[in-house]
Amino acid sequence: MARRTVQLRVGGQTYRVVTSASDEELQRLAAVVDQKLATVVPAGRAVTPQAMLLAAIALAHDLEQERSRTAMIAGRARDAFGRILQRVDAVLGVGPDSPSSGEANGSAP
Repeated sequence: MARRTVQLRVGGQTYRVVTSASDEELQRLAAVVDQKLATVVPAGRAVTPQAMLLAAIALAHDLEQERSRTAMIAGRARDAFGRILQRVDAVLGVGPDSPSSGEANGSAP
């Protein structure tokens, strides 16, 4: 995709960004930043570089929390799937816990 200049409005300021990303994506992300700024800057107050930094830190914190939740959910899903597979293997008699598994691989009982 060709690089072009896009204007984004964040915190009452207009910024020009050179990008190859879609306008819709950038506008959506700029809106997220703008919403976060609104939570850290009182209404009617100017957006300072410190406020932008605070909003960026708040967004980074949100991202870390989401990544942590995602990792926890993925771990639980893996554990649950492993337990399900063990149960299926036990019913079919093909898993490491099945009585015939030692005979199938040639090892002594």
